[in-house]
Amino acid sequence: MSQTHSKTSRWLWCTLGLVALARLLTLGLYPLTDTTEARYAEVARKMAELGNWVTPLYDYGVPFWAKPPLTTWLSAISIKLLGVNEFAARLPYFLLAVMIAWLLWSWVRRSSGRQAQLAVALLSGTLLYLIASAAVMTDLGLVLGTLLAMRGFWAAFEQGPSQRPKEVWLLFIGLGIGLLAKGPIAVVLSGLPIGLWMLLSGNIKASWQRLPWVKGTFLTLAIAAPWYVMAEIRTPGFWEYFFIGEHWKRFTVTGWAGDKYGTAHATQRGAIWLFAVAASMPWPALLPLLSIGRKTALADPAAAPQRHFSHFNHFNYFNHFNLYLLAWSVAPCLFFTLSGNILWTYVLPALPAMALLAARWLSRDTRRQWVDSVVGVGVVTMALLIAAFFAREQLNDSWKSAKTVVLAHQARYPGQPLLFMGDLPYSASYYAQGKVKSLPGNAELAARLAAGPVLIALNPDQVNALPPDLAARLQLQATSGAYRLYASPAN
Repeated sequence: MSQTHSKTSRWLWCTLGLVALARLLTLGLYPLTDTTEARYAEVARKMAELGNWVTPLYDYGVPFWAKPPLTTWLSAISIKLLGVNEFAARLPYFLLAVMIAWLLWSWVRRSSGRQAQLAVALLSGTLLYLIASAAVMTDLGLVLGTLLAMRGFWAAFEQGPSQRPKEVWLLFIGLGIGLLAKGPIAVVLSGLPIGLWMLLSGNIKASWQRLPWVKGTFLTLAIAAPWYVMAEIRTPGFWEYFFIGEHWKRFTVTGWAGDKYGTAHATQRGAIWLFAVAASMPWPALLPLLSIGRKTALADPAAAPQRHFSHFNHFNYFNHFNLYLLAWSVAPCLFFTLSGNILWTYVLPALPAMALLAARWLSRDTRRQWVDSVVGVGVVTMALLIAAFFAREQLNDSWKSAKTVVLAHQARYPGQPLLFMGDLPYSASYYAQGKVKSLPGNAELAARLAAGPVLIALNPDQVNALPPDLAARLQLQATSGAYRLYASPAN
């Protein structure tokens, strides 16, 4: 390694370290936002409060059947140890992001330290990954599972045909983790690229011979099945809703109305490909810059060490691995192309493969200082853009969260109940630790006003919809973020 490359590499590691440190230190500086992040945080808070580690709860006495509990367990443990706050709720997701990056690096560095560093940098600087690393949601648990599964499968082909490395068991461990993090979609998003690669490379028979499929399946079931069985026993009906509703109708029925915990996300079919471009920013914009002058700056691929599979007749290790990464990269987009209910977070399981595929492309460029500079600038730019967005929301107090109104209520009227109109915001439940209630509509508000003093938080639309006689009976106490705190005159 040249001295210049050594300095550039150290600079890139330092950049990644500073961005990661900044992400860690700012986990608790902004509120949990509705609906997704606050919902999962509140489910975890209830789990920690009640000690019910089998059935996540949507509300007290109401089971949350939408997702398995792996990431909820992690958040609940963190809340139990660190208290009910943003840092505790988000910390497990930051640690998951670090673990995923380490698993990618430790895998790739065995063949190329240069590729490993670039892969981690590209992954860490990706827009969606940076956001997910500090947000309470289930998707990073799925990414961990699929990465382990894909790494475990490839381990069967990284060594000689007479060996069966212990690492192949990661395939089945990863599937078990994925089933506990997100459900059967983990098997689909791992099995689809593996199946495509086996078919395109002609290695169906070799794949069957090289992996312990029967024992591995039992290992996967041993990890995941106990919870699924206990969940159905505790709350009958879970299997029907989870497997049929969440894993079939959600993706096949546009605007599916059976969602018990929110609304379906109606999107144009095929939009997942556009989501993939947005999720992987800034690299679709920056990497084309590195193609300028690349033709004269390519290392001779013949000079790099190549590993060949003795039974491959047409492709060497380099081409087979690229094909594997390509299948992995496009698998979520292929699977969700015809779905009418998707989110951009569905692209997350593909990001490690995209990062590694791009890293292999960049690693052949001899302009190492230029490559590292562009990658480093991309990482810092994304981190600064996210920080600027958060700073703007914080200064304007415009977060989609009930935190500030709950804090204003607690400061002004400690011990008195706080009401919300309509659906209860998850963030309100989290920050008030379950000590808030909701009223269905204006008629119920009128009845409460007739019965005694009222403290209620309303958003501007709800205020405008109040009948004049009700509005006259409420006095504004505080304007806090997305809500306004009102009290009846008796307060």
